[in-house]
Amino acid sequence: MKLTRETGTTYLIRGWEPGVIRVDEERFTSHLIIGAERLVSDWQPPPIKDISLASLAPALAMKPGILLLGTGPEVRFPDADLAGLLALEGIGLEIMATPAACRTFNVLAVEGRPVVAALIN
Repeated sequence: MKLTRETGTTYLIRGWEPGVIRVDEERFTSHLIIGAERLVSDWQPPPIKDISLASLAPALAMKPGILLLGTGPEVRFPDADLAGLLALEGIGLEIMATPAACRTFNVLAVEGRPVVAALIN
């Protein structure tokens, strides 16, 4: 899948394929956390069922209004309490497969929305 959109956003996801996320012209084989102006390329998430506020700390430090959780090539769900805990912080959580999270991140970032994506590759 190739993703392309020209904007003034600092970071934009240009493509996804199994095991590779391309941000601008750089290819990443690691898990990522990406905001419009910051990229964390060394995120080491636990298994999906164990994702917590603590494991999402680098994403939460970017002050998102919307947190996209890309769970790999297929949708998998973390503990149901995670969405409620994030809602208490005023953060909406959207869980989707990583390709969909990449596309959604681009759309929301281009709109200037406070979006951060935590992407499991």
